[in-house]
Amino acid sequence: MKSWIHSVAVILVGSVIAVSASWAQSDGHQMITPSDLKWNDVPSLPPGAKIAVLEGPMNEAVPFTARLKFPANYSLPAHMHPAVERVTVLSGTFHMGMGDKLDPQKTSALGPGSLMIIQPNTNHFAWTNEEVIVQLNGMGPWGITYINPADDPRK
Repeated sequence: MKSWIHSVAVILVGSVIAVSASWAQSDGHQMITPSDLKWNDVPSLPPGAKIAVLEGPMNEAVPFTARLKFPANYSLPAHMHPAVERVTVLSGTFHMGMGDKLDPQKTSALGPGSLMIIQPNTNHFAWTNEEVIVQLNGMGPWGITYINPADDPRK
């Protein structure tokens, strides 16, 4: 008989986030619909961001897939990650830029279907003017380091 997985625990950047969904898994294959996703707060990002982990866990050296939902008028300060980050815009317009400080004038407007591949330890930032959902793909363990430590919501 095929197995069904209904929940998974994930540690994201030192914070425990419980993620559950009613997706089917059989022999390593998964089918996940948007209605299966359970959105949770992201302690490592400024308030308002939500995450749904589809594949993981993000704290281990394995591939992961997560969706991030950002509200309208959201700002993500300059930060970097320890591994390659692949961001695909699923809905809305995500404004992303490179550098040490968030500067809306130095961003590119990325619409649905757009992909940004960011190399490890590359300083970047983002903002929204509408709700945006992106898919994040990478290899764990995942982490985030803010360029200005005062921007880190975990402190």
